[in-house]
Amino acid sequence: DSKAKQPGKDGSAKKFAEGAFLVGLAGAATLFGFGATIAMAKKRDPKFFTQGILGSRAVPESGTSLALRALGWGTLYSTAGFGIFSFLVWKMIGAHSFEDFRHKVGSFLPRIPKKEPQGKSDFTSFRELMNYIVDDSAKKE
Repeated sequence: DSKAKQPGKDGSAKKFAEGAFLVGLAGAATLFGFGATIAMAKKRDPKFFTQGILGSRAVPESGTSLALRALGWGTLYSTAGFGIFSFLVWKMIGAHSFEDFRHKVGSFLPRIPKKEPQGKSDFTSFRELMNYIVDDSAKKE
């Protein structure tokens, strides 16, 4: 069968989907937080909020464009800085692959002990989790 799945492809597709989910969730949380802050600022003082968006004769650059420019430079500096830091650590420890990097960094860092869960942890559905929480709560009362 020429359409049989290769064993490595299924795992990488799952990891990509998980990563995309986390990035999407982080992006949504960031947008929500930014939007909530903007709404709060507008509600608190609408006159100055509008003035900050449009600018004035006294201040030729609006607050919005100044903030966006600062956000852009901050993003560039933080991303480039962390990338350079990661690259330097990669070269200093002599890693050749991500797996090698993970093992070498793991040997430097202390082990985090894993605790066994006190209750059930292998739920197959959200409904099963909610039923367990309700039953456990009823037992404690």
